[in-house]
Amino acid sequence: MLINPRLDARSTGASVIQQEAAGLASLAAQLDQSFDAAVARIVATEGRIIVAGMGKSGLICRKIAATLSATGSAAYFIHPAEASHGDLGSLKPGDTLLVLSNSGSTPELRPLVAYALALDVPVIAVASEPMSELMLQADIGILLPKVAEACPEKIAPTTSTAMMLALGDALAITAMQMRGISRDELIRWHPGGNIGWQALPVSRLIRRTDALPLVKRSASMRDVVIEMTSIGKGVAGVVDDAGGLIGIITDGDLRRSFDRMLLATAEEIMTHAPKTVSGTTTVAEARELMAENRITVVFVMDGDNPSKPAGLIHIHDLAPAA
Repeated sequence: MLINPRLDARSTGASVIQQEAAGLASLAAQLDQSFDAAVARIVATEGRIIVAGMGKSGLICRKIAATLSATGSAAYFIHPAEASHGDLGSLKPGDTLLVLSNSGSTPELRPLVAYALALDVPVIAVASEPMSELMLQADIGILLPKVAEACPEKIAPTTSTAMMLALGDALAITAMQMRGISRDELIRWHPGGNIGWQALPVSRLIRRTDALPLVKRSASMRDVVIEMTSIGKGVAGVVDDAGGLIGIITDGDLRRSFDRMLLATAEEIMTHAPKTVSGTTTVAEARELMAENRITVVFVMDGDNPSKPAGLIHIHDLAPAA
């Protein structure tokens, strides 16, 4: 293996990123009515957006299809080489074909484009050659800027694929906004991973059968400490005679009131009007509440009786499982 000891890895990497960033800036500045038409076509599509490309462009197409689907535009990637061996059947009237090829002359795309045109399926093409076969056949052609690849030999697809990826994101997000897709819809489409976890209601994290560390307002400090220790959350809730939460006592409250612990009651030590959450509060919202108020524990209130605690969550409960 040959190694270039004189190569400055950091500056070389920065140069690659800068070249790709320049390509993205050129792309943003060059967007024209063809982009408007492509977004309108995507939004109007009653079927699916079929996305196709070969090689590195094909890999980008897979991601574009996934992003379109995740933002409200049903999409599907088809491999151009497989299309000629039966997968053309996945293309139906009502669909839209989105094809990406930097050169605009990828031979594997020809049968797919020809079939789409025969079905009167609209074709959106993305390429850097305005007079290429693909751009001339397409109903809508989005032209990529003629920007050199970041590869020193100007061969390996780098800047061109970065522009394709960004353009795909731009199409998907613009179409999403044009459709009026809401945050709640996006969350429903992403139930897994960190997005799904952050959107999870805290009611899913508690068990209503679990004992809660609760004491009456007249409880002694001895009873408070015993109750706090029994659960191990470092907190006890103080309730009135009807079971409504009126205060909270934490480890910190005990330390601050150490000199009068022997004679004080729970009501005299507690923090009044503690921060609470409802069962519909999301994990993300609960974490934000805890961070803003510098607390680590919060009671979850009963949906049917909002004054009564139904559960207890610790900041550690809000961390997704590894």
